Amino acid sequence: MREPEEVLDCRGQRCPLPVINLARRLPELPVGAVVRVLADDPAAAVDIPAWCRMRDQEFLAAHPDPPAYDVRRSR
Repeated sequence: MREPEEVLDCRGQRCPLPVINLARRLPELPVGAVVRVLADDPAAAVDIPAWCRMRDQEFLAAHPDPPAYDVRRSR
């Protein structure tokens, strides 16, 4: 897997802030770009993949340590 073009450090932020920050930043990046969201709120493990499904973005992977989630802008 390729390295992300951008890393959003959302550690210490509680739901729904990691998803809000992802939603604000992703449209500023080109289609195909990968963003890694660092988020230690346990809700992010559910919220980020769910947001990707609702917004037609590609959830790529979850990483355990540190907790991180890779998302590709698909449109």
